[in-house]
Amino acid sequence: MSEDKFKDYVAEVVEYDEEIDGSDEHKIRENHLEVKENLLDKIRNAKAKAKGNKTTFRGNIRTENEKS
Repeated sequence: MSEDKFKDYVAEVVEYDEEIDGSDEHKIRENHLEVKENLLDKIRNAKAKAKGNKTTFRGNIRTENEKS
């Protein structure tokens, strides 16, 4: 009784068909993702431009146990 029920199963690729599946929801989602990516690029570029070529360096923290 330990027979594999799905041994002959072959997965089928299902394509979106607007006539069968209806709405344009997938198109709206793609558009939103595209807009989001464009906005993220703009933000990254603006942050990089605002930062410019500034680099901050932290000096060593002196402690009481350290000999000068």
